[in-house]
Amino acid sequence: MPVQERKRRKRAQRERLIVAAARELAERQGWEAVTTRRLAERIGYSQPVLYGHFRGKREIIGAVALEGAAELAGVLRAAAAGAAGGPRERVGAVARAYLGFAAGSPALYDALFHLDGGLAFAREDTPGPLKDAFAALLESLGAAAGDGPHPALFTEVFWAALHGLATLTRAGRLPPEDAGRRTRLLVERFTAL
Repeated sequence: MPVQERKRRKRAQRERLIVAAARELAERQGWEAVTTRRLAERIGYSQPVLYGHFRGKREIIGAVALEGAAELAGVLRAAAAGAAGGPRERVGAVARAYLGFAAGSPALYDALFHLDGGLAFAREDTPGPLKDAFAALLESLGAAAGDGPHPALFTEVFWAALHGLATLTRAGRLPPEDAGRRTRLLVERFTAL
């Protein structure tokens, strides 16, 4: 293997190690605990090595968010593919999968939707994984939009509602015992068009 290829692989491996360490630390202790010093200690490299990959915490959050977006897209597509029945059942499965993802990986969800990772949303320069996560929602919701609103607009509003449910439930603003009823109501209203 050529030297350049070995260096490239080693660099990519270090980068994955940094992102994995940041995710793990954030999920255990929150994003406040994620510092370049602590990450450098965790991965066994110096801070300058870490800064050779990322300019700081913001870029690390962005890298975690991109990884999370790819995972979210996979979760949503799997839920849609596994749903029996028509559009309502598919939308319900996708809604539950989205909310499960948000509840099961709160720090990852924060990196995607609450923290500044320096990523562009809803623009031409939006990174591919973010576009793909939205596309995974759109694929499942397009048929539910029917002849009503544009499918992308319909998907944005549904996503905003899911995000609100996820965020308010996690913050304790909505009683958790009614989460299933809220999700069913949302799906019924959005698929009744």
